[in-house]
Amino acid sequence: MNAKTKFGAALGGTVLTVALAVTGGTAWAAPGSSTASATAGSATASAAVAKLHQADAANRLRNAGVGWSSSGNCTNRNNPHCTSFEQINLATVQGAITLKNASRCALTITGGTETGHASGTYSHWNGYKLDFNPTTCLSNYITGAFTYIGRRAGDNAPQYRAASGNIYARESNHWDVLFYSCGC
Repeated sequence: MNAKTKFGAALGGTVLTVALAVTGGTAWAAPGSSTASATAGSATASAAVAKLHQADAANRLRNAGVGWSSSGNCTNRNNPHCTSFEQINLATVQGAITLKNASRCALTITGGTETGHASGTYSHWNGYKLDFNPTTCLSNYITGAFTYIGRRAGDNAPQYRAASGNIYARESNHWDVLFYSCGC
């Protein structure tokens, strides 16, 4: 049996496309889309990840009271001295907003999707991560609200996991946050 279904939905100016096809327990995603996969039994589902442009992400963050800074005072994704939100995941922006609301802390983003961060599937460049200024308020919230899961291989950064699955790693001068979901 071969079934193919495609859904599209507008989310605040961003179009999210979800395409699924089941063929012998495998899934199909729209060609050229960035996908996240989940496996349940022998079936695999893939969904396109909603990406935002710089202006849309900045407006959402600004409206929620989340600030950002850039050592180069710029937003160019290809400049490591900038703080860019170009091609950031919608869930990452929503996660930062959820973190602000849950922690009741002032948040300042110091790193986004610009080049210069470590590579990988769940990376800054691919829209999954943000860096935050490590204020006392934020640090106390993360270490008090989330579960310590040990030190990260490579840089020995202490890590904390939220119930949502998001991971908070305390690097030398910032919190490096991996947003798998929009929950904090």
